[in-house]
Amino acid sequence: MTDAIRAEGLVKQFKGKRALDGVDLTARTGAVLGVLGPNGSGKTTMVRILGTLLRPEEGRAEVGGFDVVRQPHEVRRLIGLTGQYAAVDADLTGTQNLVLIARLLGFDRAGARARTAELLERFDLSDAAGRPAKTYSGGMRRRLDLAASLVGRPELLYLDEPTTGLDPHSRNGLWDVVRGLVDDGVTVLLTTQYLEEADRLADDLMVLDHGRVISRGTPEELKNQAGDQVLELRTVEGSELSLATKIIETVTRTPVTSDGLRASVPVTDSGVLPEVVRRLDEQGVAVAELSLRKPSLDEVFLALTGHAAEDGTADDTANEGTRT
Repeated sequence: MTDAIRAEGLVKQFKGKRALDGVDLTARTGAVLGVLGPNGSGKTTMVRILGTLLRPEEGRAEVGGFDVVRQPHEVRRLIGLTGQYAAVDADLTGTQNLVLIARLLGFDRAGARARTAELLERFDLSDAAGRPAKTYSGGMRRRLDLAASLVGRPELLYLDEPTTGLDPHSRNGLWDVVRGLVDDGVTVLLTTQYLEEADRLADDLMVLDHGRVISRGTPEELKNQAGDQVLELRTVEGSELSLATKIIETVTRTPVTSDGLRASVPVTDSGVLPEVVRRLDEQGVAVAELSLRKPSLDEVFLALTGHAAEDGTADDTANEGTRT
């Protein structure tokens, strides 16, 4: 499988601060590359460079074999971009928004109408096609925004935190749409700070923190970096969780994390489980749930960066008022 996107040593600064600090990137054709990181990690800056909206100060990038600095027009013919917030015109109807974009892209009147009807149907917006976009729910506006980015049938789609602000139902719906696009052969670059989103959608992952790539691999490979397995326990009586935590720490010789409802600890030897069970039984601790599982991507991010994924500085686009 060839690479749809390849970047080497990307550097971008804003007011003396490096938003990107030597980023290397490859995205396989027909796959989803997830870029995981908190606000301020450089995700949006990277997308804007790959979308020809910003120029890097150092490094180079190719999209579909075209250089993003020297051949921006060729790159733009290949890509669609959906940013963090819906960019459709709120006063226009769903139909008017998509027809306008189609006409700007060179469709004739009949072709623009046909493409618009096709996309409205695909994104389950036909019934709302004649209503102004400002009357749409958040999920509907995001679907319309995604439809707008697909009018020109792009080979590559950049999704910059596409489910920001959506409720769980709308988020799940958008995930289904993205998987359908990939099934149709579209390459997707997805930036997100939602660990579940990265786990559900990405074929490959890279983790950005403070403008640097700190890890890359498949979701499963990154989970393995946080430890072999996680032992998780929940007691029948909440008052017994403290005792259970002490027992687990004694057996594993590792500090246990507890949220007041359940306790968890990384383990490298699954053989500790029978010993934990034996000691809990000796102490009369009634267990509601006890399991060994792979670490979550939240735990991976914490292991890689030393802080949670939702932590971070202001969004990395905050200082992008001056662009080069």
